[in-house]
Amino acid sequence: MRLSKLNSKSDLELLQRYKQRKDPEIIGELFKRYTGFVYAICMKYLKDDSACNDAVMGIFEQLFDKLLQHDVHNFKSWLHTLTRNFCLLQLRGQNYANKNLQKLAKDGNSFMEHDGDMHQEDVFVENQLQLMEQCIPQLKDEQRICVELFYLEKKSYIDISEHTGYNVKKVKSYIQNGKRNLKIMMENYNEQQEK
Repeated sequence: MRLSKLNSKSDLELLQRYKQRKDPEIIGELFKRYTGFVYAICMKYLKDDSACNDAVMGIFEQLFDKLLQHDVHNFKSWLHTLTRNFCLLQLRGQNYANKNLQKLAKDGNSFMEHDGDMHQEDVFVENQLQLMEQCIPQLKDEQRICVELFYLEKKSYIDISEHTGYNVKKVKSYIQNGKRNLKIMMENYNEQQEK
């Protein structure tokens, strides 16, 4: 499809066409539209120009697969969440979010008991944190958003309520159910690995 035709299409039309045709020019058009938006979100979290430029490229590279996997209705909102998650994973790799993920693991009843020396325990915790990062995106959107805001961004119930529009009672419920579902997903994964 010609670029002049692409730039006249809405985001939703582009997403529908991409699912049908897998045309990389559509990702190029979305990149043109949203590079500044994604960069600004990255800067909020990463606070480094070079890291932000790398993150922007990494995020748009993910779109090729992720847009085929997800049914996206509000691209800008979805892209914001994807970008934030990407940045938080980057920060976690730099140990900024590590303590909060450890708190989430601990709050989930430590997920599993483990005896052994400190090195083995460190490896175990790191493996559980990596597994948790894989499982969080599988939560229902409401649970995922509330869990991320509460544990990774240290938002209060009230802050999350204002940010999402959910009432405080719902926020508490989403966090509690999200923690429970994370624990179940992780236990199921660990059981499968033991077989």
